[in-house]
Amino acid sequence: MKAVFLAGGFGTRLSEETAVMPKPMVEIGGRPIMWHIMKMYAHFGIREFVVLGGYKVDFIRSYFLNYRARSCDVSIDLTSGNVEWLDACTDDWRITILDTGADTMTGGRMLRARHLLAEAPFCLTYGDGVSDVNIGEVIASHNRSDKWCTLTAVSQPGRYGALRIGTDLETVQGFSEKGASEGGLINGGFFVCDPMVLTQIDGDDSVFEAEPMNRLIERNKLGCHIHTGFWQSMDTLRDKHVLEQHWASGTPPWKIWSEAPRDTIAQWRRSA
Repeated sequence: MKAVFLAGGFGTRLSEETAVMPKPMVEIGGRPIMWHIMKMYAHFGIREFVVLGGYKVDFIRSYFLNYRARSCDVSIDLTSGNVEWLDACTDDWRITILDTGADTMTGGRMLRARHLLAEAPFCLTYGDGVSDVNIGEVIASHNRSDKWCTLTAVSQPGRYGALRIGTDLETVQGFSEKGASEGGLINGGFFVCDPMVLTQIDGDDSVFEAEPMNRLIERNKLGCHIHTGFWQSMDTLRDKHVLEQHWASGTPPWKIWSEAPRDTIAQWRRSA
């Protein structure tokens, strides 16, 4: 199963950082926040990623093209040009990075990637929010339903538009305006989508969270998985500082993965 990242926006509310890089590449604890999200998905066995870039997409390409050099010890023979990696890369990921246009909206980005998404259900997420949500449970919830899209509903007061959830606690019936419902459930991302969602998107100007989602609601095809644990987006510099404080504590709530020592990984690969 693939995890698709919406990673092409301008991130204007975090302009202190996004003037030089796309928001998913803003670092928490010395790693891009998108890396943290990828580690979450990999923990649940999802290691194939499709990054829908736009604004400063070359920054994302450069990071992952040089990922092994950033992560592993290396021996370089300057005379011959030979490079020997001294240990294995612990992240066995496959990452596809697409330039979906700087001005393309979220739905349009998905539509531009339909050649990669049309064959099977896929996960979809924003490149700027972390959580301790159980991705496996979200997938299982989606598979039990007849919905075309299942989103993760989370609690967050204030500046987000709240969701109206049906009495079955599994169906989204509509949205409220931002600020209309303090403490209500909101769309936290971490979607699971069937390819049919792509048929509800008109083109580059289509905002996935607007008309396509409303069409899904009209068809009773938008479901939700309620998550009561940790969730935090990084919309502002204040949000970034909050996440940095969590990481500095040594026990950030979203760090659900564990790291094996590099020498252990290398030894296992040699024996295999």
